[in-house]
Amino acid sequence: MKVGLFIPCFVDQFYPQVGMATLGLLERLGCRVHFPTDQTCCGQPMANSGMAVLGSGCDRNFISNFAGCDHIVAPSGSCVLHLKEHLQDERNPEEALRIRSNIFELTEYLTDILKVSSLDASFPHKVGFHASCHGQRGLHLSSMSERMLPSFSKPGQLLAMVSGLEICQPLRTDECCGFGGTFSVFEEAVSVRMGKDRITEHSDNGVEYITGVDTSCLMHMEGLLRRAGSKMRTIHIAEILNSRP
Repeated sequence: MKVGLFIPCFVDQFYPQVGMATLGLLERLGCRVHFPTDQTCCGQPMANSGMAVLGSGCDRNFISNFAGCDHIVAPSGSCVLHLKEHLQDERNPEEALRIRSNIFELTEYLTDILKVSSLDASFPHKVGFHASCHGQRGLHLSSMSERMLPSFSKPGQLLAMVSGLEICQPLRTDECCGFGGTFSVFEEAVSVRMGKDRITEHSDNGVEYITGVDTSCLMHMEGLLRRAGSKMRTIHIAEILNSRP
């Protein structure tokens, strides 16, 4: 399998260690990874702002870069969901549809495609898990409290394989952190209040780190933690899963 690695723009610019951890983890699990150097934004910011037509160039570039990859993996649930639902190209509709069916968020790929049952990883810390909205409700990475269905969590399943890690869930397990992309810009006060509520629950649990599958959500909470002078830190799940014993 030729696995294309898609690294979202904010990960590339602000959190390159997340991209490197994702690459290292996939290679450790035997994947033949292809990283197109001409890749850019997926176009989600434009779509979320009601200007989807401005993302057509992003769509064409994405298809050009990842055509021929059997699977495409990204450490970002929101970017993956956007591409699954909106990627299109009038000049190459067949390839757009094929890519939409073969792009996966990292933990989704590890559990559903690679069927990972064990990991040689160690992270001896107390960790709080944040379930991001796009991943939970769009990609169905974990169960939703408003639905009377059996509880499950694909990220939680993987974290349970990490030696020394103690996972702690907040009381409201699937509440939004308040980031919401452009929502955090247009509704700053509400966004900050929601983020502080999330952080308070993790702080009450005494965790050292907050982890999740979306760097954007973690970035939002990281800013609030820094401004509050908190010792708590954020860390993407790829970094934990790729941590050596």
